[in-house]
Amino acid sequence: MNMQNDELYMQEALHLAEEAYRREEVPVGAVLVYDGRILIGNHNRREEMEDATAHAEILVLREAGRLLGSWRLPKTTLYVTLEPCPMCAGALIQARVSRLVFGTRDPKAGAVVSLYDLLRDHRLNHRLEFTEGVLQKQCSEILKRFFQQRR
Repeated sequence: MNMQNDELYMQEALHLAEEAYRREEVPVGAVLVYDGRILIGNHNRREEMEDATAHAEILVLREAGRLLGSWRLPKTTLYVTLEPCPMCAGALIQARVSRLVFGTRDPKAGAVVSLYDLLRDHRLNHRLEFTEGVLQKQCSEILKRFFQQRR
């Protein structure tokens, strides 16, 4: 993938984060790219679904599995505005996603570089490439705006 495509897909994830913001959900958006196109996108829906696991990444992986007819999602890239938490990073490994691109780090729950390094842990059965910092400023700003409004 080239940086221009990464920014294009991350922009789509940001649109979904804005939708989450409007719905008073923590503004995180994610899209899964397969075969050069967006297969599915979603945003956090924990409040709406009253489900602690309704993170954008998990919702996208679930729907992609249904669409592709398999829980295995090789040759896919997940774009998400915020560094995945341990649950979501673990789900990416379990789903055999090939690549992750995220916008901004999560110093409180990030499981890719901030708190843990799950994606490169040699003890696990799958590792995936990742790129961080794509549209970092925009991804960070929407989260700051959301949490400032809540205080």
